[in-house]
Amino acid sequence: MKKLIIIILCSATTISIAAQGKYEFLNPPKFNDADLSKTKSLLDDNAQAEILYKSVYFVVDSYTGNLSKKYFYRVKIYDKDRAEDWLNLEIPLYSSGSNKESLAKFKGFTYNLENGVAVPVKVEKSSQYKSKESKYVTLTKFAFPNVKNGSVLEYQYEIISPFLFIIPEVLIESDTPSLQTEYVLDSPINIAYNVNYTGDMLPKYRDVQQRNMYGSQYRTYRFAYENVKGFKTEKFVRNDKNFRTKISAELNSTNFTELKLYSSSWDQIGKRLYENEDFGNEIKKNKLARENMPAEISTLKTDLEKANAIFSYVQKTFTWNKNRGIYTEDGIKKLLETKTGNAAEINLFLVMMLREAGVKADPLIISTVENGVINLASPNVSNMNFVLAAISIDEHLHLYDATSRQSSMDEIPLRNWNQYGILLKKEKSVPIRMTNIKSSNTFYTANARYNEDGSISGTYSDRDTGAYAMYAKDNYDDNAEKYKKQYKENYSIDFTEIDSKVLENGEFESTMKFSSMNLVDRIGKKIIINPMLFLNKNSNEFDQTETRRYPIDFGSPITKVKKINLEIPEGYTIEELPKAKKIMTEDKEVEYIYAVVKKSNILEITSTITVKSADYPKEFYPAFKQIWKSISDYENQVISLIKK
Repeated sequence: MKKLIIIILCSATTISIAAQGKYEFLNPPKFNDADLSKTKSLLDDNAQAEILYKSVYFVVDSYTGNLSKKYFYRVKIYDKDRAEDWLNLEIPLYSSGSNKESLAKFKGFTYNLENGVAVPVKVEKSSQYKSKESKYVTLTKFAFPNVKNGSVLEYQYEIISPFLFIIPEVLIESDTPSLQTEYVLDSPINIAYNVNYTGDMLPKYRDVQQRNMYGSQYRTYRFAYENVKGFKTEKFVRNDKNFRTKISAELNSTNFTELKLYSSSWDQIGKRLYENEDFGNEIKKNKLARENMPAEISTLKTDLEKANAIFSYVQKTFTWNKNRGIYTEDGIKKLLETKTGNAAEINLFLVMMLREAGVKADPLIISTVENGVINLASPNVSNMNFVLAAISIDEHLHLYDATSRQSSMDEIPLRNWNQYGILLKKEKSVPIRMTNIKSSNTFYTANARYNEDGSISGTYSDRDTGAYAMYAKDNYDDNAEKYKKQYKENYSIDFTEIDSKVLENGEFESTMKFSSMNLVDRIGKKIIINPMLFLNKNSNEFDQTETRRYPIDFGSPITKVKKINLEIPEGYTIEELPKAKKIMTEDKEVEYIYAVVKKSNILEITSTITVKSADYPKEFYPAFKQIWKSISDYENQVISLIKK
């Protein structure tokens, strides 16, 4: 699943790669009026926008020690209704204590062609507004004026930052095609970075060497690309950013009066974390764990019983504020006072409690799915954004995440299952492979009857277990109305009395009533019904015609059961029952069962798909495609009701 192509370690040794052909970096092409007349991208006929020129330039000032981040974009808009991401610009600015980033030299314009002449409209400061996203991040936002189909947006700005630890990641392959993209990093010779280059696409021009700049010796990294097509995503890929071509840089070392390493090994990173005020020093406050230990813990005999009881206590007592991160924000003492905290505060306190009870427990730092897969070959704490608690019992590692009220041992939210984690033992740090073996199940149940007016009505329930239940609950909490609205959008059925809730066992269930005139066809005296009703699979999700490029990722093993009980009205009989079917792969990894049972006047249809692993190599795609095609065929069988 890894797509690591190049890792350039910026050490004292000079790396020199001659530029391929002639290319002048940091020299934006002049604005071309002809771009305003373009009606579509030559790279992608259906592109809603196209990057005409993109330059990202990072330079460390050898005198002030600040990092300057300079951005220049020129973007052609073909369809403004589908190019909303380009119409409003968001610039994140970070702060930590007295250190903060500042925005400088912002300029933005919207160009339109009027009477054959290019007319620019400036982005005014009045369109700017700020929003506090978190304790550390403020977003500065700008809206582009007078945007039309055919407009060209141009903007450039600079961020002055005191934070040298990590250079922001730059996507070379974005959703938008790009005619010209360049990446430049210049750093003084005594400040070294690991430059991580991942993906399949190599630059057309590259220049990596040491040179004299600004009166000092600098190490420079310059990459340029031409005619980059928009990235084509694939279904069943939970974060396609892992496979896109991108460049990031992380501070490796500084060498002023002495050499200081920042990114050398996971062991050293673990050691620094245990010495950190907002990580290791918090864990050392074992008095807080001792004072808050539930009395019943001392009566339990096994480590597993103690671990589950302590986890349950922490899970039910504290509420996650949705802030991620591996460092505490307000501290564990504040967590105990307010009963609310970030992921690090809750799960580090869990580790403290477990250790105080004599259970072998350690923090496991991870990168969540949306944050991207960590680069094991380039150890750096900046890759991480979440903390879990891990216990070792009988040489087996088990995971907890107390930020979710529905999680349990080894059954944690899907966002956490992201291939690798770093287990921070007291004596060493150990990279581990994270594999989700807990099945997430979905049960769809419809009880329905055919009515004399030609409608079908009944009740419907949708119940999720495990990680799927946590995912459903998160979506419901984000926007309950939107969550309920999805049923009508997905099935084109009018549902009423929708009730969604967490059950006592942590499962998430939605129940509702339905009635529809669109589930029945009449042909002469026959009534034609698909007994799967609105739950039939009418399209193949594995419909990719191009060769599969990436692994198939479900997030967890899955079982999906659809059960429909259809009451046949008196005076009618079924002309012919649907055909049952069972499909199983040779390795028994995937199984599908379509079962048909008639009990008196009730026709019971059960469709069950079981997938026994969380992910599969891309070579399995044709097999999934074939099985899902069979599922669609069997779930679209119909029955004919005829009068006796």
